Amino acid sequence: MGWQDAEYIPVSALQHYVFCPRQCALIHLEQVWEENLFTLRGRRVHENVDIPDREVEEGVRIERAVPLWSDRLGLIGRADVVEFLPDGTPYPVEYKAGPRRARRADEVQLCAQGICLEEMTGRSVMRGALYHHGSRRRREVRFTPELRSQVEKVAKAVRQLLQEAALPPPVADGRCRDCSLVDICMPRVLQNLPTWLEREWK
Repeated sequence: MGWQDAEYIPVSALQHYVFCPRQCALIHLEQVWEENLFTLRGRRVHENVDIPDREVEEGVRIERAVPLWSDRLGLIGRADVVEFLPDGTPYPVEYKAGPRRARRADEVQLCAQGICLEEMTGRSVMRGALYHHGSRRRREVRFTPELRSQVEKVAKAVRQLLQEAALPPPVADGRCRDCSLVDICMPRVLQNLPTWLEREWK
């Protein structure tokens, strides 16, 4: 499908959407951003991979800050690191500030990078890795048919969210503790607002 430039959505928006659709809308629709301890840690971790660079280690070409796109899904973004194996197969590596733990949102983001690289290079990209700075360890992620399907569904959902231009309701759960936008989102206040209005109007 041919997309207009304005219709391409950032790969990072998929990660935000899976974590919380309201967070995704605040960032990519309302253009809202706030820093907290977690985002500052993330910024620090990405300092070394946000500058385009290239090196070769043991036959593996390592490129940093690699531009990505998928014309099929209408995605655009940038990979922290792409390792090109000796046969030329790309292996995306996404840097995360926290400890080594499984998060579906991160896996969707990484798989989307793999799908972009497949389209760009014509090579099958079957896996990538999440590098967790907190533990200095990698966690390899296999790009299964189920994960690939989720990437496509989330890309459609994000595009619909941005087209409708409406904020989803707040989640008001454990995710809010890690979110830098919690003070702007006001999940607890908005969640209790109908009850408060009903009480005030009685």
